[in-house]
Amino acid sequence: MTEIKTVGVIGAGQMGSGIAHVCAVAGYTVLLNDIAPGKLAASLEMIDKNMSRQVGRGILSEADKIAALARISPADDLATIGAADLAIEAATEDEEIKKQIFKALHPHLSPTVLLASNTSSISITRLASATDRPERFIGLHFMNPAPLMNLVEIIRGIATDAATYEIAVSFARSLGKTTANAEDFPAFIVNRVLVPMINEAIYTLYEGVGTVEAIDTAMKLGANHPMGPLELGDFIGLDTVLSIMNVLYDGLADSKYRPCPLLVKYVEAGWLGRKVGRGFYDYRGEHPSPTR
Repeated sequence: MTEIKTVGVIGAGQMGSGIAHVCAVAGYTVLLNDIAPGKLAASLEMIDKNMSRQVGRGILSEADKIAALARISPADDLATIGAADLAIEAATEDEEIKKQIFKALHPHLSPTVLLASNTSSISITRLASATDRPERFIGLHFMNPAPLMNLVEIIRGIATDAATYEIAVSFARSLGKTTANAEDFPAFIVNRVLVPMINEAIYTLYEGVGTVEAIDTAMKLGANHPMGPLELGDFIGLDTVLSIMNVLYDGLADSKYRPCPLLVKYVEAGWLGRKVGRGFYDYRGEHPSPTR
């Protein structure tokens, strides 16, 4: 069985940065890669800031923070990632982009490296088919934000072997996470339940049943949710919500998974949520305000 000491993370956005953060804190050497110029520097700054918050809350000591940051190295090309023991893809939720990453990674891989995707909805079996080692490929779906959320969904493709699964479970638990096994069906467990709820909340707004504030207040106080579904959609990213709904709709061929037309319009407008400053709420002022 492969002993994991070095973890390569491909994609330095919110999820990739969070995965790099938790791996470094757990003692792993981390190689962080991104295709976008300047993204690595921004990611390292974000990780530093988030670790400082943990220091302020007493979760990490200052010495632990300094040691964890020292374990993260920018990897400017995929060849560096190929030398890791485990390579985790954390790119945008687009099947073709993910497959292209694994194909580009292929010439640089050592014979023993394990491959994983942080996809939140896409078939692990299909992604694995783009590689030369489907038996050593697995889904590791970290929740967002990875440093705070305790769950990792473990998803086996049809070709994933037992040893790969056992290593993946042990690895996730070494990060202090709880694991849940999910079968390789569209959106797995969490997003199969969660994202259609968000889509239904958008339909509720679209049909005029309630306002943005009324819907979120109703679900927070009436269902004891920590965050309203529209606020949560903004936090996840409405482009990601739409992508997952399309995976569900295409994969299960059931009309109950049809993306709400209003969700489509928001994504077409570029109103993707918190990350761009505007979604169902406008975040550009002192306090978030509904956009409808």
